[in-house]
Amino acid sequence: MTKQEEPLTGEALIKEVCRRIRVARSYWDAHNNAACRGERERALALYNTLTKEQKEKIPQVLRVWLRYRSEKYFGEHRTPPKSKRKSK
Repeated sequence: MTKQEEPLTGEALIKEVCRRIRVARSYWDAHNNAACRGERERALALYNTLTKEQKEKIPQVLRVWLRYRSEKYFGEHRTPPKSKRKSK
């Protein structure tokens, strides 16, 4: 992917946050935890740049999944992912 020249703002930023949360949820549903973790981190980073009014424009279902449910599984209190297993 190519990097964008200008950072997203306004409605485009809200739309991108929603898209990233939906992608993370689809990875979650597919049990692809590594991809879900990465996409969730990107979505959360963008989400944290939003103002309070912009955050309210994100559908509640997506906000709840991003902040609470996924925190249960990917939060700091969890064991970090390990590298691939060594074959014996």
